[in-house]
Amino acid sequence: MDNFSFYNPTRIEFGKDKEQQIGAILAEHGIKKVLLTYGSERIKRDGLFATVSHSLRAQGIDWVECGGIVSNPLLSRVHEGIILAREQGVDAVLSVGGGSVLDSSKAIAAGTRYEGDVWDLFIGKGEIASALPIFAILTLAATGSEMNAGAVVTNEVTKEKFAINSVHTFPRVSIVNPALMQTVSRDYLVYSAADIIAHSIEGYFTASMQPGIQSRLVESVIKTVMETTEALLADPMNYDARAEFAWAATLALNGITYAGTAGFSYPNHMIEHSLSALFNVPHGAGLSVVIPAWMRWYQGRNPRQFQRFAREVFGLDTGEQGIAALEAWFNRIGTPTRLSQLAITEGDLPALLTNLQSNARWFGLAESYPQSVLAEILALAR
Repeated sequence: MDNFSFYNPTRIEFGKDKEQQIGAILAEHGIKKVLLTYGSERIKRDGLFATVSHSLRAQGIDWVECGGIVSNPLLSRVHEGIILAREQGVDAVLSVGGGSVLDSSKAIAAGTRYEGDVWDLFIGKGEIASALPIFAILTLAATGSEMNAGAVVTNEVTKEKFAINSVHTFPRVSIVNPALMQTVSRDYLVYSAADIIAHSIEGYFTASMQPGIQSRLVESVIKTVMETTEALLADPMNYDARAEFAWAATLALNGITYAGTAGFSYPNHMIEHSLSALFNVPHGAGLSVVIPAWMRWYQGRNPRQFQRFAREVFGLDTGEQGIAALEAWFNRIGTPTRLSQLAITEGDLPALLTNLQSNARWFGLAESYPQSVLAEILALAR
C-alpha cells in the first residue's frame, strides 16, 4: 500500500428533506448572498426551487439566478456566471442540480476570484489561489462532484474538455436527498451507472500499486451500482435503491477508493472527453462505449486484475469473460456500447483522433496512447 494523504473537507447532509436546511447551513457559514446555479426549469416546476428560496428567505439570504447550465457544461456559460457573480457581489455559489451544474459552479467560484480568463486554470496558465465558497443540492447522482474538488468544462470554441482540481473547489456542504433523484430519466440513470463504474475502474485496472482493500471497495461499489440500477429500472420510486446508488456515486470519486493506490491514470475519461467535446454525447453514454473497447485493448497488461474483476463481480473465470459480461450488462440496461449508437461514423474518426491526441497530452498519457493505439481502441468500439 502506497503512502497517502487523505483530505476531504466536504460535509455531506444525506437524506429526505435535507434541502430544507440549506438556508440555515448557509447562515452557519456567514453567507448573505448566493449565485444560485441550476440547469433546466424543472427545479421550478417540481417545487425544489420554491423549497430552496423559502429556506434562503427565512434566513435573510439573497440570491441571484444563473440557470440554463447544460449537460457537458460549457465555458461560455461559466464566463456569464463569473460576470454575474462579480456584478452582483455574491459571496458564495449554491449549485442546485447534477454534476454539470456543480462543475460549472466550481469553475465560476474559482474564476470569480481569478484576474485572468478562467480557461487559464484549465490549461495550466494560471493557478487557483482561492474560490468563492461552494454549496450544493444534488438532483442526480453520477459524477461524485458533490464530494470532490474536480470540475470538467467544455470549451465549445476549441472543442476541448478539460478539468480543474484544487483544494479551494471542494464544496463546503453538499445535500444529497435521494428523493430528489426519483424523476431522473431512464436514460440518465443508466448513463450515470456507467459513469460511476468508470470512476471505479480507472485506478482498479491501471494502478501500478493497488491494495487489496481498495479493490474490494471498488468491487463493492460496482456491484452496488449494478444491483441498484436494476432495482430502479424496475421501480424508479424505490428510495432505498436510490439512496445506495447515490452513496455509491459519492464513494466512487471522493478519494476513498484511491487511497494507497499509486501509478494510475484515467484513459477511459481521456477518450470519452473527446467524444462529448466533439459530438456532445452524454458523458456516461460515451463511457459505456469506451470502457469495453479499452478493457479489451488493455487487459493483457494487467491480466490478474482482469481475472479478479471477472471472478469478484460476475463469478466468472477469465478476464475476457468479465469484459463480455460488463458489456452485456450495459446492453441489457440500455446504455450504448458502440460508436455507431452515438451516430459517430468512420468519417468522424480523423477529427476524433486529432482531438484525442490533444487530450492525451493534457492527461499526461501521450506516450502510452499515441495515435496508433487510440485508433486501435476506437476500432474495437465500432
